[in-house]
Amino acid sequence: MTSGERGVLAMLPAALAAVDPRGLGGVRLRARVGPARERWLAQWRALLAPDTPVRKVPLGVPDARLLGGLDIEATLTGGRPVGQRGLLAEADGGWLLLAMAERLRADSAARVAAALDSGSIALLRDGIEAVHDARVAVIALDEAEDDETGTPAVLAERLAFDVMLDPLRQADLPDLPFSAQDIAGAAQRLATVALDEDSLIDLAARAARLGVHNPRALLFAARAARAAAALDGRPAIAGDDIALAVRLVLQTRARLQSTDTAPRSADAATPPPVRDSDDARPESGAEGASGGDEDGQAVEAVGAALPENVFAGTPRARRSRIPPTGHGRSGEAAPLGPRGRPVCVRRGQPERGMRLSVIDTLRAAAPWQSLRQPAQGGARLVIDSDDFRIRLHKPRRRTTTIFVVDASGSTALQRLGEAKGAVELLLAECYARRDRVALIAFRGTAADLLLPPTRSLVRARRSLSSLPGGGGTPLAQGIEAGWLLADAVRRQGDSATLVLLTDGRGNVARDGQGGRQRAEHDALEAARRVRASLLHAVLIDTSPRPYPAARCLAERMGALYAPLPRADAHGISRLVREAGEYARAA
Repeated sequence: MTSGERGVLAMLPAALAAVDPRGLGGVRLRARVGPARERWLAQWRALLAPDTPVRKVPLGVPDARLLGGLDIEATLTGGRPVGQRGLLAEADGGWLLLAMAERLRADSAARVAAALDSGSIALLRDGIEAVHDARVAVIALDEAEDDETGTPAVLAERLAFDVMLDPLRQADLPDLPFSAQDIAGAAQRLATVALDEDSLIDLAARAARLGVHNPRALLFAARAARAAAALDGRPAIAGDDIALAVRLVLQTRARLQSTDTAPRSADAATPPPVRDSDDARPESGAEGASGGDEDGQAVEAVGAALPENVFAGTPRARRSRIPPTGHGRSGEAAPLGPRGRPVCVRRGQPERGMRLSVIDTLRAAAPWQSLRQPAQGGARLVIDSDDFRIRLHKPRRRTTTIFVVDASGSTALQRLGEAKGAVELLLAECYARRDRVALIAFRGTAADLLLPPTRSLVRARRSLSSLPGGGGTPLAQGIEAGWLLADAVRRQGDSATLVLLTDGRGNVARDGQGGRQRAEHDALEAARRVRASLLHAVLIDTSPRPYPAARCLAERMGALYAPLPRADAHGISRLVREAGEYARAA
């Protein structure tokens, strides 16, 4: 499919949603800020009637602005509660434009979803009880990265179309051959467009082949087919309308590969090609390798091959007892406090660093002024301590990724090169997120902290310029050193992820004495400590073939296990990013 065809498929949802906004719910527009997204929105706006209300909902919008609430000025002036409409009521009969929908709070997403279902919003707060019409449709501007969840599911499933714009350029999006008058005429004809039983059965069969079992998706597909027929001026849907609805609605929700001969839409996810991991470089046979030239290590590390679908067949460690604590890319959830991103307002006293929310305090006091003012000799404004409202904030936690690398034995050069390349790749990402990385190498009889937690690329390169290797494998000391550093990081209020690169075969005990049996016993004891601390961990088995000892060690740690012989720096970097999502989903 050419870029021009993908551009047409990306623009058609704008026209169909404009014909039947209430029936189709709206569009999830996945694109970063740029010319392509602005062109899509400009053409969508051109299809709306001039008097159609469009309200933009900013990130972090308070409930009082979204739902409506107390008009403080009118209430204080009149001495009685006076309500005001929120954004949902103001957009009645029109559209909501959700900015940064991927970061929309769950409660706000649920309220918008309720308005989409019922067409109204009930308000009962601050002495105001009212029901406002909120017959709206939604354009959710989703700027999520690959490792983010995206628009909350409670809202995304109520939007018929899921449009991916990022691969397209502004020139790829054609001008729609419709005007606002054409859309208005199609909206009037929509009620007369018939959907026969055979067409509905055909849609249901195609949905089943794609693995789409949500009845709402089938209804969306039927409405999209009717909207396409109405836009074309026909009284009944045809086969082309069914095919278009499958492309735009069902294939974006597909769980199974389509058996239809029609090409898939630009929005449908295409699985990446699978490369054979056996095409890797031959194993190095050098014993007692030591850290060599920095550039040579990087070249050797990046030259390896890693299957793109490495997680498809990777057995995951059992983490059912570990509660999910991560949220997005910013680390673990943190308790609410006086600093950070404002999230809610609660009743309370402005003490221990908490800040008074003046507007919300006035809103709480306003309904009681008619009773309080006579008792206070006609004072203009009377505020009691029960009226105090404080604003709570959600502090952002940094994430520290701790690499614990087995630097012993014949393949130390390869493992250290991989670790160095992965650290440098992650540093570029961590700098933008204000996250950090650390590196611990263990060999001989001890584990050494080569790179303390940092996000400085210059400091990292200096620490990684010379990484020694060779000697015994003090696996227990390496795990314990990583756990101690992770514990120190978490005591500072940050979250930590432990990444262990080893073949799982230790031969040096915790006390520095040799002996494989004692070494393995000490390593398992250290692994149990990691699991007991509910620490997110990943064990990358670097042996040429998956070794049972490494799998057993991962199970004892409660870690994600990945047998990745010849893993390269890019593969490890991608693995670490995905590990957080798998840990939260487990």
